[in-house]
Amino acid sequence: MDVRMLMAAVAVTASAGAALADGDATKGAQVFKKNCMVCHNATDAKAKVGPSLQGVVGRPVASLPDFKYSDGMKTFGAGKTWTEEELTAYLPNPKELVPGTKMAFAGLKTPQDIADLIAYLKNPQ
Repeated sequence: MDVRMLMAAVAVTASAGAALADGDATKGAQVFKKNCMVCHNATDAKAKVGPSLQGVVGRPVASLPDFKYSDGMKTFGAGKTWTEEELTAYLPNPKELVPGTKMAFAGLKTPQDIADLIAYLKNPQ
């Protein structure tokens, strides 16, 4: 039984890694425009309702000095960095992962949209 669970975990991890590797930045720009642009910038450092997402991949969570993060995000972010894996866990349901977040966004529903958005955020143009 334990071997089957281990095999399932490996399969899930491998498929998540493949999804990350398969992100399309061009499609991710469209995902950003549809879902994120109202509240976030990705191509400059200026905050809107939400913090700028320029350079978010690899940045410590809740770390922009000029943005007032929710207590929930500050607590969640203590010692964490926005890696591809962390974003992959966050984007499907931000409110579930970060109780108390101010972000009203319900989340992205498909792994491909998540991978595409992350690919875009790594190099927005």
